[in-house]
Amino acid sequence: MEHHEASPERDNAGEERDSAGNQRDQAGEKRDQAGEKRDHAGAKRDHAGEERDQAAERRDQIAGERDQIAGERDQASDQRDLTGNRRDEAAERRDHAADQRDQTAEQSEASAGARITTDALNRSLLARREAASDRRRASQDRQAGAGERTQAEADRDTALADRGAGASERTRAEDDRDTALADRGAAFADRGAGASERTHAEGDRDTALADRGASARDREASSHDDLTGAYLRGAGLVELKREMARARRTEEPFVLAFADVDGLKEINDSHGHAAGDRILLEVATALRQKLRSHDLVIRYGGDEFVCAISGLNIEDAEKRLALVNAALAEAPEARSITVGLAELREGDSPDALIARADAALYRERR
Repeated sequence: MEHHEASPERDNAGEERDSAGNQRDQAGEKRDQAGEKRDHAGAKRDHAGEERDQAAERRDQIAGERDQIAGERDQASDQRDLTGNRRDEAAERRDHAADQRDQTAEQSEASAGARITTDALNRSLLARREAASDRRRASQDRQAGAGERTQAEADRDTALADRGAGASERTRAEDDRDTALADRGAAFADRGAGASERTHAEGDRDTALADRGASARDREASSHDDLTGAYLRGAGLVELKREMARARRTEEPFVLAFADVDGLKEINDSHGHAAGDRILLEVATALRQKLRSHDLVIRYGGDEFVCAISGLNIEDAEKRLALVNAALAEAPEARSITVGLAELREGDSPDALIARADAALYRERR
């Protein structure tokens, strides 16, 4: 009889794929975080670019104001120069008038033989003083005009420096925007890579689930008899031990049935093993149908079955097994089973409980 072996390789593959899926999810999270950081950095750089542009605008505005002030200073300097020229012209006229007075006085003195009058001298002296005052004020106007021009030149130099700084700010703002754009591109790539990692992780988990499902099917096949579908002896005893422990925890009644197929050896000898296999399958089917879905059915030997019946006392278990024999009696090839029952006692091991049920079967046979 062929049995399937369990597949630990598939379990290991499932574990490895789950681990790979977790690693891919972590990688996806890291890429998303990197994308968030790059977006944040891009936003900061855009903001810095805006501030630099605003600073450049302010510098350009200040430079324009300085140019305007320089123009006004140049106009004031020109006005002062014009006023100085006018004062110089007035001084020239005053000096000329004083010279004429002096000449007239000298002519009058020569013709009349009289001395130059004090009044004429005073008027001439006053004219020359006024001319000197005009010249001083003209010099002051020219000096002030030169100062205005110097200040205007300084204003223009400062305006030029402001415009240069504004251009530098705009260049740096453009660099910031380019870097921000690169950061956003990298963030988009990181998010795409993160999505890809998650897709791969999902694929890994799906494959791991398939591996585990295949492993479970392998285990199911390895723990069940190919012919009857009942538990094989080794796997069945493991399940029996669990059921006994559960019955002790819940304090429910627990009955073990040891069933033997009547006359199976004679059927094999007279009709062949194929006929015997049909009988075994019919018996296993009747056991599963008449017992409850959670009751354990184990193929213990060639023609022997062990059934674990929880939650029923021995009388109710007998009624259930009587239904099994009734179903077998109605089959096309009427058959029967002989059953021995044993209730779980304190301190029973699986072997001890089976031994008591086997002894009960022996008594039934007798």
